[in-house]
Amino acid sequence: MQDYKLDDPSNGYEALAAEFIARRGKSLIGVDTVRAWARSLTPGTSILDLGCGHGVPVSMDLLRSGFAIYGVDASPTLTAEFRRRFPQAQVACERVEDSRLFSRSFDAVIAIGLMFLLPADTQRSLILRVARAMNSGGRFLFTSPEQKCSWSDVLTGRRSRSLGAGAYRASLTDAGLTLLDEYVDEGDNHYYDTVKR
Repeated sequence: MQDYKLDDPSNGYEALAAEFIARRGKSLIGVDTVRAWARSLTPGTSILDLGCGHGVPVSMDLLRSGFAIYGVDASPTLTAEFRRRFPQAQVACERVEDSRLFSRSFDAVIAIGLMFLLPADTQRSLILRVARAMNSGGRFLFTSPEQKCSWSDVLTGRRSRSLGAGAYRASLTDAGLTLLDEYVDEGDNHYYDTVKR
């Protein structure tokens, strides 16, 4: 089982970008959950999509709903495809953990299928970075299993790990974020919906 490596900032996804594009492009899992979450946001809201990949289907759906999307992903191939598909959006090819995050603040941040790819300490520090990048009243939605566990990523074979709901709740509180709700989508993905007070 492979683990996080600094020599591959995309956590194995760059080497498998074409396969990821083909697989994710055929799946709408999570779109309804993100769409329902986005209904609480003001039209035109700026949304930062961390680990945006090639933008399908999540960023694509948010763009169609009238939001201003800013994506960050460490895979050059995936960010190039994002840029090709969505020229009206902004995208940066950077690791989320040390991204400049466009040197601005956001009304909302999403991280779908990303958090658990990162080491535990990086997950905690990313929550703090997200909180700092959010405007007051901003919303942060991310996915990770409710239980504390580790497993091999289906696509890359690399180690993934969930800190567990209790640890995520504590990290969110430490970052000044309030957990509003938790959801599970049709693919059994667990979501944490938070707000910056």
